[in-house]
Amino acid sequence: MTSGETDSREVARGAIMMAMSASRQEENTQKDALAESGILAAAADFGGEFVPSIMKMVERAVVCAKREGLIGDTHHEEGTVAGAAREALSQVAGKALGLSVGGKIGVARRGEHVAVAVFFGIGLGHLNEVCVGMGHRTI
Repeated sequence: MTSGETDSREVARGAIMMAMSASRQEENTQKDALAESGILAAAADFGGEFVPSIMKMVERAVVCAKREGLIGDTHHEEGTVAGAAREALSQVAGKALGLSVGGKIGVARRGEHVAVAVFFGIGLGHLNEVCVGMGHRTI
C-alpha cells in the first residue's frame, strides 16, 4: 500500500470519527488526538429536512473547514470540501429522501487528502434509521 492510500484511509477514518462524536467535549478530544497524527479536523452539527437542506449541509462542511483552518479561501479548496460533502450526502440520499435528518458532519485533512463524513439519524417520528456517508477528494 502506498503512502497516499494510507493517508486517504487515515483521513477518511478521522472524518468519520469526528462525525460520530457524541458531544462537543468528545469532538474536541478527538480533534486533539487526530492533530497528534498530523490530521486537521472539524465538525458541525446539523438537523433538518434532508432535500431542502442539502446545500446548507454542504455549506456547513465548507464553513467549519475554513473556521478550523483545514482549507483557505481559494475556490479549489472550498470546491474540494463541497465535492466531498456532496458525495457523502449522495450516499445517504436513498434512505433520507422525504425525511428529516439529525447528526453531525465531520471534515478531516492531511496534506492533499480531504474527507467529509456524515453520521445521521433519519427519522419519521419514532421510526428511526441510522446512516453514514463518506466522500474523499484531493487538493
